[in-house]
Amino acid sequence: MKPSDLARLVALAAIWGASFLFVRIAAPMIGPVLTADARLLIAGLALAAYFRVIGFDAEWRRWWPQYAIVGLINSAAPFLLFSYAALSLPAGLMSVINASSPMWGALFAAWLLRERLSARGIAGLAIGIAGVALVTRPAAGAALGVLPVLAATGAAVCYGLAGAYMRRWAKEVPSRGMALGTQIAGGLLLAPLLAIAPPTSMPTPLIAACLLALGLVCGAIGYLLYFRLITNIGVAGALTVTYLIPIFGVAWGAIFLGETLSLVMLAGAGLVLLGTFFVLRK
Repeated sequence: MKPSDLARLVALAAIWGASFLFVRIAAPMIGPVLTADARLLIAGLALAAYFRVIGFDAEWRRWWPQYAIVGLINSAAPFLLFSYAALSLPAGLMSVINASSPMWGALFAAWLLRERLSARGIAGLAIGIAGVALVTRPAAGAALGVLPVLAATGAAVCYGLAGAYMRRWAKEVPSRGMALGTQIAGGLLLAPLLAIAPPTSMPTPLIAACLLALGLVCGAIGYLLYFRLITNIGVAGALTVTYLIPIFGVAWGAIFLGETLSLVMLAGAGLVLLGTFFVLRK
C-alpha cells in the first residue's frame, strides 16, 4: 500500500469513527429522524454539486430502483437506527457494534450468494458475536436499554445485507452513482417521517455544525475517499477500514464526551475485530 493510500485509509477511519460522535451529540437534541435525514440530504446535495462540476452522470432513469433499494437498506435504515440508538448509547459502543457489519455480510453472502463459509469464517462469526454480546452487557450499576442495543445491531445487519445485495443485484451500477443516489434516495425516503416524529428542538449552532460535519465530511468526503481507495487498493483493501473505525470511535467518545473506557469494552472490541479479521480473510 502506498503511503498516500495508507493516509487515506486512516483519514477515512477517523472520519467515519467521528460520525458516531456527531450523531451522539445531535440526535438527543433534535431527534433521530432529523439527524438521519439531514446528514443524508446534505451529503447527497454536496455530491450532486461536485459531480455536476466534474461532469459525472448518475443515470437516474436507468438506476433509480437500485438507488432507492440500496438507499433504504444501506443509508436510510441504518442511519435512522444509529440515530435512535444514540439517544442513550455511547458513541464508542456504537462504533464497536458497527464493526460487526462484515460478519453479518458473510451470513447474507452465504444465504443470498451461496458462498461457502469456511471453518475460519464460522469461528470468526462466533467470536465476533461473542464480542458484541460482551460490549453490550451492562456493567454493575449501569443499564443499557434493550431497544437501543437492538437498533445499533440492526444497523450493522443492514450494512451486511446491503453489501450482499449489491454484489448480487447491483454489480453494474457505477460506484459514484451509488454513493450519490443512495444519499438522495435515503433522504427522500426518510423525509415523510418528519411529520410523524418532528424535531424536538431547533438546531443550535453546535448541532448545525454536527449535521454539516455528518453530511459534508462523513458523507460526501468519506464516500469519495472510500471509492478512491477501492480504485487504488481494491475492495478487500478498502474494507480494512473496518478494523480502524472502532479505534477512532472509542477515542473520539472518550476525548470529547468523556466516555469511560472499561476493560470489558476493550475486550469486547478486540473480539469483534478478531472475528471480523477471520471473516474477511480469505
